[in-house]
Amino acid sequence: MLPVKLQSFEGSFDLLLHLIDKNKMNIFDIPIVEITEQYLDYIHSMQEKDLEVMSEFLVMAATLLKIKSQMLLPREEKQEDKDQVDPRAELVERLLEYKMYRYASIKLKDMQIDAEREVFKEPSIPNELKNIPKQISPQELLKDISLPKLQEIFATVMKRREDKMDPVRSKFGKIEKEVITLSKTVLNIQQFGLSHRKFLFTSLLSIKPEKMDIIVTFLGVLELMKMGRLEVQQQELFEDLEIQYLADDIVLVEELEL
Repeated sequence: MLPVKLQSFEGSFDLLLHLIDKNKMNIFDIPIVEITEQYLDYIHSMQEKDLEVMSEFLVMAATLLKIKSQMLLPREEKQEDKDQVDPRAELVERLLEYKMYRYASIKLKDMQIDAEREVFKEPSIPNELKNIPKQISPQELLKDISLPKLQEIFATVMKRREDKMDPVRSKFGKIEKEVITLSKTVLNIQQFGLSHRKFLFTSLLSIKPEKMDIIVTFLGVLELMKMGRLEVQQQELFEDLEIQYLADDIVLVEELEL
């Protein structure tokens, strides 16, 4: 049967889904009174003389009125059976099924439009390739290859790779920023001072100190001198510093700028 398009709707389910979407209703909890009134208002405004088309819309209107009457029954009469099915359940199921098929038809229509835009070319083979055998055995391809030849090819590839390498940058390691805080160094010096009292500056350093370690440790000693927590003496120029820790406790200092 050729479907007849009624204004912007192609059937009763199409009109019903339009009203649900327009009013942003939950399809699983349709306010049946409101949707029935809107549906009937639309039916009354229709001026379609084709009874076969109109009959479909009138059947849906009768279905909605039936559901509406069931929903309006007194609560005591409705709950005679605790397992009573929601009168809207069948309608919801049919709406979901219609919605699924409608979206599928839209998707198929889009695919059809896209397919109409594609153009296919007849298969063709260049003349220079027509005489090439369709199947070439590995033995035929490798008949002139020997182990010394493979070794020579490998050496050539590796040589090209080495020529492309930067001899200086290729030996660079990963450069990481050292995190050294003056506040932590000051705390370590105080802990060392409590246990030793008199000690040399070099005893605060590791076996192989970095330049930054020496600088930060020296700054830590100067900071504690300023706080009056230690004394420093040097017997001769360029000799090791002799340090005496004067305090009997440890103080925490705020983060200091290097």
